Amino acid sequence: MKIAIAQINFTVGDIAGNAAKIIESAEKAKHAGADLIVTPELALSGYPPVDLLLRETFHLACARALDDLMQHMSGITLIVGHPDFQEDRLYNSASVIQNGTIIATYHKHTLNRAPFFNEYYYFDKGTEPCRFELAGEKFGLMICADFWQAHSAPDDMLMAADIDHLIVLSASAYHIDKQVSRYQLTQHFIQDTGINVIHANLVGGQDELVFDGASFVMNRQGVLTHQFPEFRETLDWIEIEHKEPVSGYIEPPPSTVSSIYQALCMGVRDYIEKNHFPGVVIGLSGGIDSALTLAISVDALGPDRVQTVMMPTQYTSSISLEDAGTMAQTLGVRYDQSLIKPLLDHFLLTLEHDFHISPDSAYTSTVPENLQARIRGTLLMALSNHTGAIVLITGNKSEAAVGYCTLYGDMAGGFAVLKDISKTMVYQLCKYRNQIAEVIPQRIIERAPSAELRYNQTDQDSLPPYEVLDAVMEAYVEHNLSAAEIIEKGFSEADVHRVIHLIKINEYKRRQSPPGIRITQCDFGTTWRYPITNAFEG
Repeated sequence: MKIAIAQINFTVGDIAGNAAKIIESAEKAKHAGADLIVTPELALSGYPPVDLLLRETFHLACARALDDLMQHMSGITLIVGHPDFQEDRLYNSASVIQNGTIIATYHKHTLNRAPFFNEYYYFDKGTEPCRFELAGEKFGLMICADFWQAHSAPDDMLMAADIDHLIVLSASAYHIDKQVSRYQLTQHFIQDTGINVIHANLVGGQDELVFDGASFVMNRQGVLTHQFPEFRETLDWIEIEHKEPVSGYIEPPPSTVSSIYQALCMGVRDYIEKNHFPGVVIGLSGGIDSALTLAISVDALGPDRVQTVMMPTQYTSSISLEDAGTMAQTLGVRYDQSLIKPLLDHFLLTLEHDFHISPDSAYTSTVPENLQARIRGTLLMALSNHTGAIVLITGNKSEAAVGYCTLYGDMAGGFAVLKDISKTMVYQLCKYRNQIAEVIPQRIIERAPSAELRYNQTDQDSLPPYEVLDAVMEAYVEHNLSAAEIIEKGFSEADVHRVIHLIKINEYKRRQSPPGIRITQCDFGTTWRYPITNAFEG
């Protein structure tokens, strides 16, 4: 028996387009001799459809597309994920379609509680297991959290006597080292049940989320027999002989840094293409964050869809100008310069004349620093208005955590590529990219980071060293450790309380930042849910 897994990049709400992709994949699989083709969770609607599920017209469109799929299925059996509205109840479902007829339907039992999915708000829980037979093989069906969130195998999963293979339709979003946890959970399940497990996972970017694909198969001994690639649409096959998957292609595991880089490229590419932006605009500074953002954007979209702008003032070093120009030339992108000192001087003069803020007080405060960032943001947004391209902001997670950014300035834009990337990871990603081909000038990586908003400024004038800041941020944000617990790990009490205080008082800024790509278990866009008004200490 031959089973195809269609690891496809679907688009939420493009029901006709998604159905067409499924039909095309099924035809290819049939011509290759496959008996069965499996698609990921909610393939027909795209995942996660969130409030689209509240619309009756959406239910009807999905139902019509499912009917159309049934008419196209002959000579191959299809398992398709789709929303299913039955008797005033809405289910996250998977149906088995054979010769134009649904022979089995499974309703997801364990609904995902993650804040970016919140399935309990939209779906009703199924209660019945699903089994079907094909070509002498006995299969069971599950959907994503039914499998991943099972701490031990529920009764209806213990089907070793009744089924040979468990097929899991997933839309399992990427975060660092996610595949390792998938392997571990699958091996624990196999130890309990002795069942072969076939995972079909979604691939593609959807707003802040990236789905990495990486579909895989493990046999009843817990041995990996097939491993699909990460971050790439793939249609591939599994051979079943004597009720066992025959060992096939195993994609070599990428490094963690490589996976993160691929996730960022896919997140940018799909956000731009699925939302039909013609390209992107990036404000270059000559610093490491904008350099990495530029490299990712070119790798994701190609140089013709990337425009860069350098907007120097008297505080911008000649090194920054040289390095930004060199990198833009190396990557072949459009590069413009705009001297913004006259605009800054005019703003400061207006503040003095109209609001009686003297130049001396202005130049010794953050007023001129924030004005520079806001002037740049205004010009970038004007270019966006003119071209239709979206502005990519270049700030990282470390800066967002402690508010080292300017509202309506360097935070002004439509998408935040590095929103969930710490400063220390920014350096790792730059070094990784240069190992492929050196596109980021080495001087950008080696010099001390600076916003260059005043003379001789470095980030460490205002912040703890990034290795300290990032470690405290990770412990507090991603692992929910208290200040006392972090101090016990050897960090200075002053640094810990300072970083946590900055995280707390800058919630209002983060709430206004653009969406950005999630790569950790707790990002500031989809997962972090803290009140702006918050008096809790701990």
